[in-house]
Amino acid sequence: MTSSRETRIDTKFAALKLEGRAGLVTFVTAGDPDYTTSCAILQGLPAAGSDVIELGMPFTDPMADGPTIQAGSLRALAAGQTMVKTLDMVRSFRASDNSTPIVLMGYFNPIYSYGVDRFLSDALDVGVDGLIVVDLPPEEDDELCIPALTKGLIFVRLATPTTDDARLPAVLTNTSGFVYYVSITGITGARSADATSVRTALDRIRAHTHLPVAVGFGVKTAEQAAGIAVHADAVVVGSALVDEIGKSLDRDGRATPATAGAVHELVSRLATGVRAARATAAE
Repeated sequence: MTSSRETRIDTKFAALKLEGRAGLVTFVTAGDPDYTTSCAILQGLPAAGSDVIELGMPFTDPMADGPTIQAGSLRALAAGQTMVKTLDMVRSFRASDNSTPIVLMGYFNPIYSYGVDRFLSDALDVGVDGLIVVDLPPEEDDELCIPALTKGLIFVRLATPTTDDARLPAVLTNTSGFVYYVSITGITGARSADATSVRTALDRIRAHTHLPVAVGFGVKTAEQAAGIAVHADAVVVGSALVDEIGKSLDRDGRATPATAGAVHELVSRLATGVRAARATAAE
């Protein structure tokens, strides 16, 4: 089953293909380090070079995430972030940007607590394009994936180095928009991705699907992003951006005038590397 409508995600990846380059997908946690600063970070991502935005839904027990993103989630929750505020952030973003895709990323518990039907309706209403829910396997598609697709939301699935050819068809069955390839085993931010092994994995995944493949986990620098961008349809960077937020805070853990700018500056460097990657490789 696929989404019943063309989304901003479909449009963006079609445009990237025409441009002959990979996209840059950026992850930040909604409400980190506070609502106002997080809104400023979100609003500035497209101008800095982000092609697709993953907006994290903060959760107290983000089991797939390393210490950096865990800390970002806890900062957001301590500052009073809720699902309502996360959806409000998307609504505010859409007031000035109706083209950049936004994917909400996180865990099922906050969605379940909010109410699945209510969540899907509200997410669609504010301008969310898709979902990545890391703790719902294909066997649980009736819980969220199928209802999301029915309403017209993209549902992105994760493939990993341990997802073999026997498992891939199940993983890809109801995946839409793009496939998120987790380039390393373990938690986010733990190690760096290896471009050679990524290329091998991408060849294998593409034998099973026509969808674009975005590669994330372990991409921290513009050079690493460029190496992945030669082969991938998009490069995902998250922990490095959340780390920039953490490093920019004052001694009391509060945002400073440099916080949003630090994130946007890193995104700009990453985007430059991603956009130049294939041209450099062809020389």
